[in-house]
Amino acid sequence: MKTAVVTDSTAFLSNDIKNHPDLFIIPIPVIIDGKIYNEGIDIASDDYYDVLNHSQQFPTTSQPSIGEILETYRDIAKEGYDTVISIHMSSGISGFVRNLTAVAPGVEGVKIYPFDSKITSMPMGYMVEKSLEMAGNNQTPKEILEKLTEIREGTEAFMIVDDLNNLVRGGRLKNGAALIGTLLKIKPILTFNDGQIILSEKIRSSKKAFARAEDLMAKQYKKTKQPMKYFIIHANHQAFAELEVTTMKEKCPNIEIQVGSFGPVIGTHLGEKAIGFAWCPK
Repeated sequence: MKTAVVTDSTAFLSNDIKNHPDLFIIPIPVIIDGKIYNEGIDIASDDYYDVLNHSQQFPTTSQPSIGEILETYRDIAKEGYDTVISIHMSSGISGFVRNLTAVAPGVEGVKIYPFDSKITSMPMGYMVEKSLEMAGNNQTPKEILEKLTEIREGTEAFMIVDDLNNLVRGGRLKNGAALIGTLLKIKPILTFNDGQIILSEKIRSSKKAFARAEDLMAKQYKKTKQPMKYFIIHANHQAFAELEVTTMKEKCPNIEIQVGSFGPVIGTHLGEKAIGFAWCPK
């Protein structure tokens, strides 16, 4: 058995993992002023927000064509792989993994196991990393999928955004939540619930919202008995994310936190300056 791991470009991955010989990344398109940019190929996180801030129209995201998807897996089969673990962003914010599930049985020469991460970015990136590790140890698809399910079930994420309208325009959050944020001057905390982005709590100020998110992470750290991965994720807000790490280490001196960024696709929906607090089982 020769196993490949496939993911999409919304996963946050270290350069070492990106260059893993058994990993294949499908770029997700972002459309700005009518021009298509393939995430991670035509545009990177560092450049995206400058382009976004000078755009005339609100950007949109799309899905790769079915033809492109099928070609990717056919190429993987030609390279001698017979098994693919394919991990993708939540079906609650994209139809990609549902479409893949529908077309996967038609790809000859390789068995594809689509997996809905029900999340994105750093937690999804860790799922990819773990799958590569397990596949490298010759563990079976069943074992890998069981581990991915365990990670997914223990994953939580909370996000604080500057402007809910980005999520509303992109169809990822109900209008009612945006109206609440606008009219009552609250700073909402968002979360993933079964893969969908929902309003978790309504906080009266930005300072209190971040204090609440910090407390949620600290509470998880102090109560858990199993090894966990902790993440702080930012949308073009690196310095602030680093400050949050410092704050968390004051609250939980031995905590280890990785900092990463939301790429263009997720940044389109969350907006610049968004900050995410997330964790998942190792």
